[in-house]
Amino acid sequence: MNSISVKNLNKQFDKFKLDDISLNLKQGTVLGVIGENGAGKSTIIKLILGLLHKTSGEILIFDKPIDRNEIEIKTHIGYVSELTALPNEYKPYYIDKVFKNIYPKWDSNKFFKYLEQFSIDPKKKFSDLSRGMRAKLSLATALCHDAKLLILDEPTSGLDPVVRNEVLDILREFMLDEEHSILISSHITSDLESIADEIAFIHDGRLLFHQSIIEINENYGFIRCTREDLKNIAQNAIYATRDDIFGVEALINPKKISFNIDIAPATLDQIMLFLTRHTA
Repeated sequence: MNSISVKNLNKQFDKFKLDDISLNLKQGTVLGVIGENGAGKSTIIKLILGLLHKTSGEILIFDKPIDRNEIEIKTHIGYVSELTALPNEYKPYYIDKVFKNIYPKWDSNKFFKYLEQFSIDPKKKFSDLSRGMRAKLSLATALCHDAKLLILDEPTSGLDPVVRNEVLDILREFMLDEEHSILISSHITSDLESIADEIAFIHDGRLLFHQSIIEINENYGFIRCTREDLKNIAQNAIYATRDDIFGVEALINPKKISFNIDIAPATLDQIMLFLTRHTA
């Protein structure tokens, strides 16, 4: 079963268009979404959550259309955004009181265990928490109502490496259940490289690719060489190049290289940079 299925999704704005996006999040997997600011990542997430109305296309969550099953579906979704905010006067213990009346399967014991694990004072106002503590509180809230699907929009943005690692460990623990799935958008591609099974790359409202991490490692490599050396590589093996003071850098397809050359695995950052800013 697909936790999320998006087919031929379009959304038209005055100066931007989300153009014919199709992607799937399989149950039991993590899908990372990458792209520059303004590429359309958050728009896709808002459409999936029903926070925006699509121009055309199909969105299914747990094989059901979100626009006709919103209340049922959202009881099984945990959502966290870098902009997630609770009222400044809210204290964690009050969040528990409110959410147990909203979600039928809210787990108070689990919530307070997370507060203890994260060293969050249950009587401290939301406005008095650090950014890292707010992020962990938002994640704890998302994890305590028996969610089967987490949708995370830049959840680790602005967090220090220690807190980010804590958050990723919690997500890995969540994924121990094979019925769970995560859709996560992030500019911190190293986080996605460590947790995602598949990557969807959005650029200027279009889907450039949707591949597994294994496929990406097989299809994208990075080399540094001279212009003369580059001439020995078949043009159809080169995605993009750029000159620097030492010669040339190139994003290439290792499977199309027929001779021995030192090829490094391409990082997601390198793939994004070369496919959006440089041409072969």
